[in-house]
Amino acid sequence: MSNIDIAALSVGDALPERQHTANNVSLFLYNAAIWNPHRIHYDETYTTQVEKHPGVVIDGPLQGDWLNQVVVNWMGDNGALAKFNYSNRRASYLGETLTSGGVITAIDTAAGTVDMEIFIKNENGDVITPGTAQVRYA
Repeated sequence: MSNIDIAALSVGDALPERQHTANNVSLFLYNAAIWNPHRIHYDETYTTQVEKHPGVVIDGPLQGDWLNQVVVNWMGDNGALAKFNYSNRRASYLGETLTSGGVITAIDTAAGTVDMEIFIKNENGDVITPGTAQVRYA
């Protein structure tokens, strides 16, 4: 990775987008790692017949991790994640390809901060997980 020169950034600059397509194995392993036993994240029969979802549900915390990766992969070696939040607003399901990304909303060169809106979009382009982040540069 390299360093970011915040003087070279502009409000409206986009962070590189990433595509994410979870599968049964990745969802099962993720939930095992975070000690989440809720079967809607790995058991299709239970999910569709008992909880009445159309399919296995992609975890909200996993989407938060994907958003974190977008910011951390962009911020360079000289950046530090100062603020980060997100809100899962809509369910997504196994087999969907989701897109994470963001856009710079404010730059304070004196304070050394860059604020951004971050998002996860579904295949229709709807934002299902919006958030914000701030990166601080020394």
